[in-house]
Amino acid sequence: MRLPFFYGWVVIAVAFVTMGVGVNARTAFSLLFPPILDEFGWERGVTAGAFSFGFLISAVLSPLLGRLMDRYGPRVQMELGVGLVAAGLFLAPFVRQPWHLYATLGVLVGGGSVCLAYTGQSFYLPNWFVRRRGLALSVAFSGVGIGSIVLLPWMQTLIARGGWRTACWTLGVVVLVLLAPLNLLLKRRPEDMGLEPDGDRAGPEGAAAARPSNVVDTAWVAVEWTLGRAMRTTRFWWVMLGYFVGLYSWYAVQVHQTKYLVEIGFSPSHAAWALGFVSLAGIPGQIVLGYVSDRIGREWVWTVGAVGFVTCYVALLLLREAPTPALLWSMVLAQGMLGYGLTSVVGAIPAEIFQGKHYGTIYGTLMLAAIAGGAAGPWLTGVLHDTTGSYTTAWWIAIGCSVLSGAAIWFAAPRRVRLVAGRVRA
Repeated sequence: MRLPFFYGWVVIAVAFVTMGVGVNARTAFSLLFPPILDEFGWERGVTAGAFSFGFLISAVLSPLLGRLMDRYGPRVQMELGVGLVAAGLFLAPFVRQPWHLYATLGVLVGGGSVCLAYTGQSFYLPNWFVRRRGLALSVAFSGVGIGSIVLLPWMQTLIARGGWRTACWTLGVVVLVLLAPLNLLLKRRPEDMGLEPDGDRAGPEGAAAARPSNVVDTAWVAVEWTLGRAMRTTRFWWVMLGYFVGLYSWYAVQVHQTKYLVEIGFSPSHAAWALGFVSLAGIPGQIVLGYVSDRIGREWVWTVGAVGFVTCYVALLLLREAPTPALLWSMVLAQGMLGYGLTSVVGAIPAEIFQGKHYGTIYGTLMLAAIAGGAAGPWLTGVLHDTTGSYTTAWWIAIGCSVLSGAAIWFAAPRRVRLVAGRVRA
C-alpha cells in the first residue's frame, strides 16, 4: 500500500523540526561562551576551540555517516545524533577542566549534531525532490531560523536566571523528548514507497515518464559515481574548496559574534537577539533563494550567499567605529537573508554532479572539508584575537574566504551536468 504523494513533505517537516532544535543546540555555544569564560577564566582561543574541536570530530564522522546512510537509511543516523547531543548537554554542567568542555559541548554536542544538521539532512533529502529540490531543501533548513528565534532568546533567559548549567540540562531534555520519536517517521528514498521524486507516481503511467530530461552531460551522468571516481575529478575538489572556505566564513562570525557585539558596547540581551534574528532573517532568504535556485541555477545562489557574508563582515568592521542600530541590522540582514541562503544549495550542488547510489558517501566526504572549514573559522578567529587584541584581521581573512568560495562553485559548474527545472525546456 502506497502512502500519499505528500509524504515527501512529511519528511521535510520532520527535517524542519530536527534542524530547528538540533542546529541551535550547537549554535547555543555562542551564548554559553561568555559565562563559561567569565567563570573559568580560560583563554578565548582555548575555550572557542571546543566548538572547533566538535567540528573536527564532525568532519571525521561525515564520510562514515555517508556510508551508514547508504546502508541503513536516515533513522539510525538521526537517533544516533539525538542521543549524542542530549548526552553532551546533560554532561556539560559537570565541566571543570578545558578537556571536559571539549568532550561534552565539543565532541558530543558539536560532533553529534552533524547527524541532525545540514550534513545529515542533505544525505537523503535530495532524493525526494528534483524539480523542486532547492525549494524543498530551503524549507527544511529554514527550521533553523524558527528554532533560533525561539530557542536562543529562551536559552539566554535561562542563563540569566539559572545559569548556563540549568540552560544545558533543559535543552538536553527538549532534544531527547522531541526529536527521538519524531525521526522514527523517516524514509530514505521515495522509491521505497512506490513513488518518484516530487511525489510523482512510478511506472509508465506516472508523471515521471513524461518529465523532460535535465541532463546536459550524458556521458558524465552515465558514470556510476563512487567516491574513488569522484575524487579523480576537478569538480570534486572545487566543491571541496568552496565548502571549506564558505563554512569558515559562516562559523567564524557565528561563534564570535555575541562576544564581539558585547565588547563594542551592545548589551548581552541585544547580542543574543541579534544572533537569533540572523537565523530568523534566514527563513525568507533561504526559501526565496532556494526557489530562485530552481529557476536560475545553484551557482548564482551560492554567489549571493557569499556576497551576504562579505557584507556582514564589512558591517562588523564598521561597527567597531560606529556601533549604531542601523549597522547592526545591516549585519544581521546580510548574514541571515543572503548568507544563510547557502544552505538551500549546499546539498543540491553535489547532488546535481554526483547523483547515484553512492551519493551519501561522496557527500559525506565533501562535507569533511566543509566541517573542517567550520572548525577552522572559530578557532583561528579566537587565536587571531588573542594574538592581535582585536577581530579586525580575522574579519578581513573571512572576507577573502567568502570571495574564494563563490569563485570555486562556479568552477565546479553543476549547471554543465544537470540543468535546474527553470532551465529545462518542456
